[in-house]
Amino acid sequence: MSAAAQAFLHLLQGHRQPVLASQETVTASALQSRVLELAQWLQRSGVGCVASRLDNGPDWMVLDLALRVADVAHVPLPTFFSQEQVQHALHSSAAQLLVTAGDASPAHGEADAGDLPGLRAHAAWLRAPASVALPAGTACVTYTSGSTGHPRGVCLSAETLLTVAGSLADAAAEIAPKRHLCLMPLSTLLENVAGLYAAVLSGAEIALPSLQEIGYTGASGLDVPTLLRCLHRYQPESIILVPQLLLALVMAAEQGAALPASLRYLAVGGGRVAPQLLARARQLNLPVFEGYGLTECGSVVCLNRPGAQRDGSVGQPLPHAQVQIVDGEIVVDGVRALAYLGGEPLPPGPIHTGDLGHIDADGYVHVTGRRKNVFITAFGRNVSPEWVESELLSHPAIAQALVWGEARADNVAVLVPRFPQQGTPALEAALAAINAGLPDYARIARYVLATPFTVQAGLLTANGRPRREAILAHYQTGIDAAYGHPAFSSTGDHA
Repeated sequence: MSAAAQAFLHLLQGHRQPVLASQETVTASALQSRVLELAQWLQRSGVGCVASRLDNGPDWMVLDLALRVADVAHVPLPTFFSQEQVQHALHSSAAQLLVTAGDASPAHGEADAGDLPGLRAHAAWLRAPASVALPAGTACVTYTSGSTGHPRGVCLSAETLLTVAGSLADAAAEIAPKRHLCLMPLSTLLENVAGLYAAVLSGAEIALPSLQEIGYTGASGLDVPTLLRCLHRYQPESIILVPQLLLALVMAAEQGAALPASLRYLAVGGGRVAPQLLARARQLNLPVFEGYGLTECGSVVCLNRPGAQRDGSVGQPLPHAQVQIVDGEIVVDGVRALAYLGGEPLPPGPIHTGDLGHIDADGYVHVTGRRKNVFITAFGRNVSPEWVESELLSHPAIAQALVWGEARADNVAVLVPRFPQQGTPALEAALAAINAGLPDYARIARYVLATPFTVQAGLLTANGRPRREAILAHYQTGIDAAYGHPAFSSTGDHA
């Protein structure tokens, strides 16, 4: 047994808290028995790489911990992946076994492996290509969005996963949350490491409701009343949110919905959070802590935390990471991925993130956008669209947005209204209010109304980020037409 497997076994044996789920409560002793039973089966089977496509719940946790104890690589696939994306991930990872809910049949030409011990799940053997070999020490292959429809596989070691989880557990130690609710899919590296592993290290109870009980529909749909019922049922002290989830909670609370008084630690990441949204959360007494990370560094790199917090920043680096700014770009050293799948090299040395930012005098890291997304206006102003988009998305009237203005005198936004029935005057009033807080060169002078960006339409990545080139191409006719008409409002004098 490797040192990492022994560490996970020790972690499992030391865990004393139950796992709460939609239909059951799993005691610590029952969890341990199920994990060890499955780990023994995996070792006897000789399997080296297992893919899963499971909903959030105890089965996901049992399988993942059993794979860690058995020294077997795990390829967690989001339930919202298309069949083409699933096929790509299975082939590129050379997974030998696929675990799915119940008796689901994913139809990838497998041989039935039956039910697995310790799980209420079905397994099927796969014909793994002999030409694919995972890097030595791979414990997890997580798929990021990439720039095309095919997600990119990143190989991570168990040591990296534990190191990052340990840093996160230490960062929350002052609050020491007693119950963590997993709101993000466990197939997301952030929830897997910062939620599941860090909560186990902290000795917290873990609540694992199904994605349906949380209120998710597909990759980006969310039913807020269902989410609120979930929060009240489980009364968590800690949760992890993406900015849109935080916005949903803030808007609900501002409209009179009660949030659980149990909430003590709300970590938010996965995208830029507008300062206005953080300010609104503070007015509601929500304990929000913004962070930053990337898959190649094992998830979280920086985090605001109790006693070390600065709004507008993503916090100071965690102990396992060293951050510097090189030519305006955020560069991270410390723990790192082993490799990409498919032969794409991961250059040696520090990770060049592609994110722009700066570090202030007190060591707080500020992220301002993506280098490749910056556009230059006709007046020579560099604009990071993520900054402007975060301001747009912090307004209740706007659900989705993409900003562009390359070589133009002013900027256009492709907008998905949150309340289409409110009409043009309400949307333009929202844009005017947002523009009032922006410098002239960043303001929105024109807009194109859009239908919701979706993964299925190829306009969102698998983790919900906009595919910029695809959206611009899709709405190019509307953008051209918008520039053919007068701006809806003044954007001020250009300098």
